[in-house]
Amino acid sequence: MNGCFVTGTDTGVGKTVVAAAIVAALAARGLRVAPVKPVVTGLDEPEPGRPLDHELLAAAAGIDDASAVTPLTFGPAVSPHLAAALAGVTVEPAALVAAARGAAEGADVVVGEGAGGLLAPLTGGYLIRDFALDLGLPVVIAARPGLGTINHTLLTVESARAAGLRVLGVVLTPWPDAPDVMQQSNRDTIAALGDVDVATLPQVGVGIAELAAAGASLPLASWLAL
Repeated sequence: MNGCFVTGTDTGVGKTVVAAAIVAALAARGLRVAPVKPVVTGLDEPEPGRPLDHELLAAAAGIDDASAVTPLTFGPAVSPHLAAALAGVTVEPAALVAAARGAAEGADVVVGEGAGGLLAPLTGGYLIRDFALDLGLPVVIAARPGLGTINHTLLTVESARAAGLRVLGVVLTPWPDAPDVMQQSNRDTIAALGDVDVATLPQVGVGIAELAAAGASLPLASWLAL
């Protein structure tokens, strides 16, 4: 599959926005985009004014049925393996991979997104990192621009590469209009120590046109060889 897999250094770092921006930008170029996410949790605690993750990804790709993006959804805002256990559901990794591959059939590009970071478990013995490996997609890492991001980001880069995943780049978000000295240093330091391309994404809403414009600012042509 041609595409990328968006992960994050932690939960709440903007990986769904980064993924949706990439999806919307590619769809705006006329490409058939298949967004895939194995699990969505937190349906019981939606964020006011914002669609659920799989709904936003579906809208960004122009897909009416959000279930085509994500085969499993759970109410509690907890790790996927715990959400499944609380619901009495057995997560079958092979079924998640098959669902993603099925959704990708006929698409020009696939944009995967994890739940939590790379080492978040989908089941007790199967991590988000394993899912990305099974899809064979290179990784884009969403990260915060502020204090602490150097350590978290470099750990994620190292974890990805140690498993054999290719890291396309890091996206620091939300990137301010006037970054301070620390934020600029964080960007430069991650790039130098991680030997990785570091891009930025500003604060973005959930409007599809706004997402597409933001995604178009990322170096997608070089990352995805489009």
